Amino acid sequence: MASPEQLADVVRGPLRLLLSGPQSSGARATPEDAALPGRNRIHLVVDGFDEVVARLRDAGLDFRSDVVSGPGGRQVLVADPSGNLVELFEPA
Repeated sequence: MASPEQLADVVRGPLRLLLSGPQSSGARATPEDAALPGRNRIHLVVDGFDEVVARLRDAGLDFRSDVVSGPGGRQVLVADPSGNLVELFEPA
């Protein structure tokens, strides 16, 4: 489990805010070639992370990163048809 310095998960009503500390995977810079047209991304929590990633790879989606593991979980970046980033995330 991530320590408070690594990740904070704040929930208020329907809003969920994830704050990444300097040692978390979320604090790593987005690779320059991954973020076209921008560096913002939507973050989707998925169940069955390995199966989802395998299914999307088999479907030919444009992955913009390798799977990254950190104290909060695992993530991978995929591009939508317009090049916007979608982060698939599985909590630890």
